Amino acid sequence: MNGEKEKTGQQHTKKPNLWERYLTKEIGIEFKACLYFFAILFFYCVYKIAGGIYEAGIWHMTEMIFTCYFIGYMQVYLFRNFDEAEQLGAAEIIGMSLCTALYCLVSYLGGWFDQKLPVTALFACYLLLTYFCVFLIYKTKRRIDDKQLNEELRLFQSEHKSE
Repeated sequence: MNGEKEKTGQQHTKKPNLWERYLTKEIGIEFKACLYFFAILFFYCVYKIAGGIYEAGIWHMTEMIFTCYFIGYMQVYLFRNFDEAEQLGAAEIIGMSLCTALYCLVSYLGGWFDQKLPVTALFACYLLLTYFCVFLIYKTKRRIDDKQLNEELRLFQSEHKSE
């Protein structure tokens, strides 16, 4: 049977095992934590610079990265990876809203923005916009990947028809 597979060029691909699925989720969480940490740090630094302060608090950055990891796990395991969803539905909007509220709560309690409610509200809007942009980026990437896979399939099929 292996000889037949080699002759026809077909390969049997296995579904990812439990370890591979877990590892894929963990890599996704790592990526999300870094992405959202950078976005939050950018907002924080702009806030500091706007106030005439040219130093960032190491403790605040530590809180930010740990919060990003914690919320990354929530996104993946509790909220079905809402920023990578096919469409924005009620569940995704609820996930975005709850994670944004949690970020704002931690930022307020941690004093990232000196417990100023208007800045915290602006931070919430910024995070929601960030989530929406990331959703659009993932959606666009999937569309491009689909086109590429379809083109590769078309080329593969045309090569094997001519044989």
